[in-house]
Amino acid sequence: MPMSADAAVARVLDPDSPLKIAYLTYRGKPHVGGQGVYTRHLTKALVDLGHTVEVYGGQPYPVLDERIELHQLPSLDLWNEHYPGRLPAYWEVKTKGDLLETLSHLKGTFGEPLAFSSRVHTALKARQRDFDLVHDNQCLGYGILGIEKMIPTIVTLHHPITRDRALEIAHQKTWWKKQSIARWYAFVKMQGRVASRMPRIVVVSENSIKDIHDDMGVSYDRMRLVPVGVDPQLFQPMPHVVRQPGRLITTASADVALKGLAYLLEAMAKLRTERDDIRLTIIGKPRAGASADLIDKLGLRPYIDFVSGVPDERIVELYAEAELAVVPSLYEGFSLPAIEAMSTGICLVATDGGALPEVTGKDGETVLQCTAGDAEALAATIRRGLEDRTLRAKVGAAGRQRVVERWSWQHCAQLTVDQYREVLAMPHNVEKLRRNGRL
Repeated sequence: MPMSADAAVARVLDPDSPLKIAYLTYRGKPHVGGQGVYTRHLTKALVDLGHTVEVYGGQPYPVLDERIELHQLPSLDLWNEHYPGRLPAYWEVKTKGDLLETLSHLKGTFGEPLAFSSRVHTALKARQRDFDLVHDNQCLGYGILGIEKMIPTIVTLHHPITRDRALEIAHQKTWWKKQSIARWYAFVKMQGRVASRMPRIVVVSENSIKDIHDDMGVSYDRMRLVPVGVDPQLFQPMPHVVRQPGRLITTASADVALKGLAYLLEAMAKLRTERDDIRLTIIGKPRAGASADLIDKLGLRPYIDFVSGVPDERIVELYAEAELAVVPSLYEGFSLPAIEAMSTGICLVATDGGALPEVTGKDGETVLQCTAGDAEALAATIRRGLEDRTLRAKVGAAGRQRVVERWSWQHCAQLTVDQYREVLAMPHNVEKLRRNGRL
């Protein structure tokens, strides 16, 4: 006998009732940035809470806990590491998703979000009765609207990509390059349209909530704050490791203007005129592009070490070996690298870009802060940290305490589940659950 409406709502709101979740990520591997880290740790924490999670992902595929099933939805992988921007052969185009990805590519736009949403819509259409809820990690392709009609759906939107687009365009020197970048980011308009029609958007910072409202037109009443997390037992101080004088460390998951690496390189070059022990570890892969050209122009190649493909434990060691961690970003929706660094007890130098002040706290107490987009100010702040060992120790210890008190993946997962249950209790979603035989 079907449940009554009251009983159905009670089932999805019951904090002890396990849920079955389809989690979507079109690019989910940790080395592609914070979304990959978010995917890995949030899904694990959801399973730790007793829920079942199946992940649908495209290349590069996510790294997941062994308890989580991964459904690979291969893209044409036009932006792979070895041949980025390649043109597909005609025989590769076999599905609607392949066609959408190819046509977008030929128009000079980034087609992965749209194509992935089409592929995952097809995959979930055959499994409507298998899931209580779908959680989309910032794909926001048009296919997500079709999924939401079938299965209750929630979206995480880390920050509006409109900010990436504006900064990339601002850093181009020629009109044709500006036009090319604007065309590449055409998918942002689609994401805004989809986001504004979703019943619930999970956002990782107050700053991002405001920016998403201003740039994408998503109403405040559809958004909820759920900060991301860190594992303080993994990212912890290693007092037995000796810090190397002058050693800096930063994370550069992508060579884009948003991350501000150019300003750090300029600051580093200035500091090396004052002391010859300045070295920089970059967690990320060396890539051809603007930053590589600037490294060579400034003569910094011998003093920079790129590290990639190593486990988190090695990254913790790298933080322990450095005197300062640096986040030079022009804008951040949250910044996982910032809280991971702070959790290890290293003194953090960070800009005031986007949500960083909200995350890192007050200058001189839990962070050494400077103005975004100012190499001179960044150099002065790094110098301030390098020259004052007592200050570094005080800020590092207070920064870790701030992280431990505020952020953990378990807390993030619990708050996320609270949002799941609110969405599932919406009358139109109760009807979907009943239609799908989930109640």
